Amino acid sequence: MKATVDWTGNASFRATSGSGHSVQMDGPPDHGGENLGPRPMEMLLMGVGGCSAFDVMSILKKSRQDVTACHTELEAERADAVPAVFTKIHLHFVVTGHNLKEKQVERAVSLSAEKYCSASIMLGKAGVEITHSHEIRATE
Repeated sequence: MKATVDWTGNASFRATSGSGHSVQMDGPPDHGGENLGPRPMEMLLMGVGGCSAFDVMSILKKSRQDVTACHTELEAERADAVPAVFTKIHLHFVVTGHNLKEKQVERAVSLSAEKYCSASIMLGKAGVEITHSHEIRATE
């Protein structure tokens, strides 16, 4: 896996993945940025959410659950000192669908957390406290 990051002026950077997709990152105005894109640490948090949501959906599809939506809410805390690393991350999955089985959703979230989500497992090994929760909503 490869990626590039190019400075585009002030506190702004364009990151490009090896697969050719780009995203603009920027710093806050009080650090020379223009708020043109997410902060790099926000990208890291979003990456954890995307990695885990991908796993959860893949597992639920394989278990033949009729999912119509999966919404992941992430909340993180950072250290007060430099480096301001993540100290806690909580992922809350809101899974919507027809006749979803509690055990299947719980299993999907657990498997992602304990076995499949490389991003959250890596951060957990670095000392970040990572927790998960979920809720099921029925499609009307």
